[in-house]
Amino acid sequence: MDFFHGNLCFLIVILLFLNSNNVQGRYHYHKKQKPKKSPVLPSPEPPVSPSPEPPVSQSPPYPPPVPSDPTTDPPPVSDEPNDPGNTTSDCVFDVTSFGAVGDGNTDDTAAFTDAWKAACAVESAVVLAPADYTFMITSTVFYGPCKPGLIFQVDGVLMPPNGPDCWPEKDSNKQWIVFYRLDDMTFTGIGTIEGNGEQWWELPCKPHRGPNGSTLPGPCDSPALIRFFMSSNIVVSGLRIKNSPMFHMKFDGCEGVLIEKISISSPKFSPNTDGIHIENTKFVGIYDSVIGNGDDCISIGTGCANVNIEGVTCGPSHGISIGSLGVHNSQACVSNITVRNAIIKDSDNGVRIKTWQGGAGSVTGISFENIQMENVRNCVIIDQYYCSTKACLNQTSAVYVKDISFRNIKGTYDVRSPPIHFACSDTVPCTNITMSEVELFPEEGELVDDPFCWNTYGNQETLTIPPIDCLLDGEPASEVENYRLQCSS
Repeated sequence: MDFFHGNLCFLIVILLFLNSNNVQGRYHYHKKQKPKKSPVLPSPEPPVSPSPEPPVSQSPPYPPPVPSDPTTDPPPVSDEPNDPGNTTSDCVFDVTSFGAVGDGNTDDTAAFTDAWKAACAVESAVVLAPADYTFMITSTVFYGPCKPGLIFQVDGVLMPPNGPDCWPEKDSNKQWIVFYRLDDMTFTGIGTIEGNGEQWWELPCKPHRGPNGSTLPGPCDSPALIRFFMSSNIVVSGLRIKNSPMFHMKFDGCEGVLIEKISISSPKFSPNTDGIHIENTKFVGIYDSVIGNGDDCISIGTGCANVNIEGVTCGPSHGISIGSLGVHNSQACVSNITVRNAIIKDSDNGVRIKTWQGGAGSVTGISFENIQMENVRNCVIIDQYYCSTKACLNQTSAVYVKDISFRNIKGTYDVRSPPIHFACSDTVPCTNITMSEVELFPEEGELVDDPFCWNTYGNQETLTIPPIDCLLDGEPASEVENYRLQCSS
């Protein structure tokens, strides 16, 4: 009996122990964190802002990769209005919920800034300007830093006040929308950014807009439409941007920029309406976009490196330009720029490098490849004597232009100008200019067979049409490497 009682107690203890191990614990769910993108390297030359800006902290010390695959880099965006892709509804901050009226007349600035502030604090949030509304906001800075994955989605129409007479006196007239100190942000949508630039273009201080076609003196500030400043890992996609008072889009002090499938348009004679302007900006991809305007489709300023432009249709316009560089005896450094698989049509220039006399620094590692020209003046041009007035003085120093290739450039040119023009500095010649499969025929009229070269060293890998026999062989006797070293120090 004692033996049975002891074994019974032993079994009870074992059963209690097994039952305690079968108690189910609580599960703790954590929101999955998005992987961090590579941090970025600050630009070696701080960009100049047209208005005072808050101080900016230094970025970590290595750059992101160059955006090169437009099909995989940007986050998915739906083509359906009011649907911010795969985000959940509680992350959408619709500006109409913050009081925006969207009738094209009411000032909706406060609603946009309130929606931005709320979204900025939430990861993967969407600021939504919905379809079927026309929103008018005044000059606004959308400040960061914000939580990663922020999307500013315009499906309706977004526009500034209509012309300088309606521009608030307290607002900057150098910029309209500014995105400042942001990382991992997307500007997208199926809507339109309407710049209302017509009255700005007609100011008498604009070129040839004064009495009898003159240009009157005086300040002539006009706002850039969209500006990204001191930001990184930026995507711009899908939007229609039109009729800017000045530059349509401007990027300065940025790293890691992807622009794809956008449309930019303004009339052929709208002054200073560059489509996309970048300066002090690195690791840029511009893909599959259509740009027509009154100035450069794309302009690349100083401090830019590792820029890839592909699948762009440009025109009417002033072409795709590097520069102008070296103005007011400044130093300019531009390197590793590729333009390929592009169409340029009905434009004053094709692909161009333009520098001022008196500058310093260098332009190196530039490739123009697979470009179709259609009725273009100055299809291929290097101009180290660029001057926007008639009062420029001859100066000996210049921005050094080296390692430039033009490959598979074909199509038609306007016979008012020779299709190839290389005007290099007397003291700082252009070197290692490569021509291959360049075939340009007159759009109408007789063949112009006198491409111009001055102090240009390079080679033809194939015969060009029209023939170019003015390139100098070898290397110049003078020492010009010091100019490139100024940019690498």
